[in-house]
Amino acid sequence: MKISLTQKYNVPGPRYTSYPTVPYWNETNFNEQKWIASFQRAFSESNSQNGISLYIHLPFCESLCTFCGCNKRITKNHNVEETYIKALLKEWNLYCNLLPEKPIIKEIHLGGGTPTFFSVNNLEQLINGIFKNAHKAENHEFSFEGHPNNTTYEQLKSLYHLGFRRVSFGVQDYAEKVQKAIHRIQPFHNVAKVTFWAKEIGYTSIGHDIIFGLPFQTIENVIDTVEKTNSLKPDRLAFYSYAHVPWIKGNGQRGFNEENIPKDAEKRKLYEVGKQLLGQNGYHEIGMDHFAFASDSLYKAAQNKELHRNFMGYSASKTQLMIGLGVSSISDSWYSFAQNTKTIEEYYQMLESDQLPVVKGHILDEEDLIIRKHILNLTCEFETSWSDESLCFKEIPIVLSDLKEMENDQLVVIEENKITITEAGRPFVRNICMAFDLHLKRKSPETNLFSMTV
Repeated sequence: MKISLTQKYNVPGPRYTSYPTVPYWNETNFNEQKWIASFQRAFSESNSQNGISLYIHLPFCESLCTFCGCNKRITKNHNVEETYIKALLKEWNLYCNLLPEKPIIKEIHLGGGTPTFFSVNNLEQLINGIFKNAHKAENHEFSFEGHPNNTTYEQLKSLYHLGFRRVSFGVQDYAEKVQKAIHRIQPFHNVAKVTFWAKEIGYTSIGHDIIFGLPFQTIENVIDTVEKTNSLKPDRLAFYSYAHVPWIKGNGQRGFNEENIPKDAEKRKLYEVGKQLLGQNGYHEIGMDHFAFASDSLYKAAQNKELHRNFMGYSASKTQLMIGLGVSSISDSWYSFAQNTKTIEEYYQMLESDQLPVVKGHILDEEDLIIRKHILNLTCEFETSWSDESLCFKEIPIVLSDLKEMENDQLVVIEENKITITEAGRPFVRNICMAFDLHLKRKSPETNLFSMTV
């Protein structure tokens, strides 16, 4: 029996928010001093030109969503807010003390966890505290993730006045059976309410995150979710594959079993049906699993070949230096990555000792930097080239050999110094990137590390 392309290429693989991917970081060649030197180099090269980015991880949630693989702390005790905000500002001050001048911040993203777990006063204390030691870039782009069930009008208005113009709301799926399975009960009217509030206040880019491949999800569910989404007309969408990673600690399966999860062709059809409906309503597909109206900055960046991808996902802003604040946050200087401790207790302890809470990282060598550029090109522009000598590497013949089967399946077009991903190949971008992933080629994982690619 002939198998489908989805069955053929649906294998475990990285999501490529970075290269090398975290499991392949060389931690033995990394230390805090090397990270600081790399961070300072990136700052001196880029601050005055493009500014820097901040990712701030706010880990607290009042309840556990069992589809989520993010670092989080479940609590209803809001007394934790103030202590955590003070720690974030302490970490930021430690970084600022290492700099010769005030940073110019082009991009801030508040991620979680649930950023809207925090009160208006504490969110204001955080952002105002950041800018005691920094300037806002003229063309700054500040964004945050909001939970539709607890985002208030006051939070939206306060963050707007602090310079935030983009907000994304986690929707996932509107079917009650699916919501119960993933422990995320969220009525449509809650999403509609916060979306209309954001529009009324003046947010210029409102996003919704929806997921395909969730337990018990059917085509009818996807159609209903997309139609409801279309009725609210968010400016951009992330419509991405559920990453089934039950081996991650704290990522429970409380309301479903393996057999309840759509797989292979069934799962892919959920995406194709949703994609078709989104296209009919004026959304343009961008990169992997993202959509936007032509008026949104993400679409404009894609058209101008200025789209960027990092640990925050796709971005219309491109900065060389991204500093991650908070537990588990990852920083990126382009030349190296550094990740903070994943436990709040150790995070506080290290900061009390005036120590950056970095516990692991990776220094990119020349080969890493070349492959990183190719993977960014593939995920942002669906093509890459090595006609420029600076992008050549000795394993190119091996990569092309690995892509030959995909060329036969009409997923890529291979030219002398270039490969282009076809329209049919876009669902398999992660697989195509894997052909370039030299760390993965040299050492295949022996345990579960990655979700399925399709």
